[in-house]
Amino acid sequence: MTSVHSDAFVFFGATGDLAFKQIFPALQAMIRHGHLDLPIIGVARSAKGLDGLRARAHESLEKHGGVDPDAFAMLSAKLQYVNGDYNSPETFRDLRKALGATSRPLYYLAIPPNLFETVAQGLANAGCDRGARVVVEKPFGRDLASAQALNQTLHRSFPESAIFRIDHYLGKEPVQNLLYFRFANSFLEPIWNSNYVRSVQVTMAETLGVEGRGVFYEEVGAIRDVVQNHMLEVVALLTMEAPIGHDPDAMRDAKQWAFRAMRPLAPTDVVREQFRGYATRTASLRIRRWRPSLRSGYTSTHGDGQEFHSTFEPVSECLSARPKYWLYSSLLPKLCSTQSLKVRQITFAFTSAPM
Repeated sequence: MTSVHSDAFVFFGATGDLAFKQIFPALQAMIRHGHLDLPIIGVARSAKGLDGLRARAHESLEKHGGVDPDAFAMLSAKLQYVNGDYNSPETFRDLRKALGATSRPLYYLAIPPNLFETVAQGLANAGCDRGARVVVEKPFGRDLASAQALNQTLHRSFPESAIFRIDHYLGKEPVQNLLYFRFANSFLEPIWNSNYVRSVQVTMAETLGVEGRGVFYEEVGAIRDVVQNHMLEVVALLTMEAPIGHDPDAMRDAKQWAFRAMRPLAPTDVVREQFRGYATRTASLRIRRWRPSLRSGYTSTHGDGQEFHSTFEPVSECLSARPKYWLYSSLLPKLCSTQSLKVRQITFAFTSAPM
């Protein structure tokens, strides 16, 4: 089947944190590699205009990956700006004018989740949804009911094949490499199960401040922002069985089985604390399956001066009662008296870095 390419890229939240750290560096990289040759329209509520948006894009690239003079010149030439309130019909009429003769725009909603429905309805009312695709960032709703309601709203304007629900964290190379680390290493895959692995800890560390995200965190919270997408996706990559194919559906199904094996959180698994004005939650996950069974763990989110840290450490423990020989990292040079290798703990640390 031949895919139809979009003929314009529109991103809402053009002056926001996600655009600053991820979207502008990605756009420059795509242009540098010859993968992006279409109009780029930023939509936001800042009154700084197109020159202000170009300046912010330049600052973004200086801090996240570096400025490529040729690619940035092309990015600046392609960049347009629509300023306005997302609740105003005039904003979407201005967007319709900026789109001109384009007929297959791609909309990227890099905005707080409470604005998804507002923007989707605004696009539909202005006739901007015809032939279009929409990319919706995480978190998708606040709970099951709101996620279902959001789906209904999107489906009124976009067919399912034109809706992309994404998590930008999964595009990070270290996260993608987990699949190769697990399934392409023949020495590792045979022992990657609860018979040989006692615990797996996943840590996400960010050395950045809350900065301009205060309103976002007050509404969404770090649990929805980080744990139920970023960290659970990493847990799925570490605990799922090998997908039966290379297509996205096969990957989705493999992850789904891992999620189904997780026990729902009970009140006794969660502890709320307070740290300098921001909530910290402790959570325990349990997975009953042949591969590592998540028995306990914690989610820590706290502010420390100008730094904001998010840590999620699901811990899997072997449920087998059979005695095992233990081989600690400090004893690797020493021969083990059994053919079985027991790994006590494996820790992965993901630190935010420039694209």
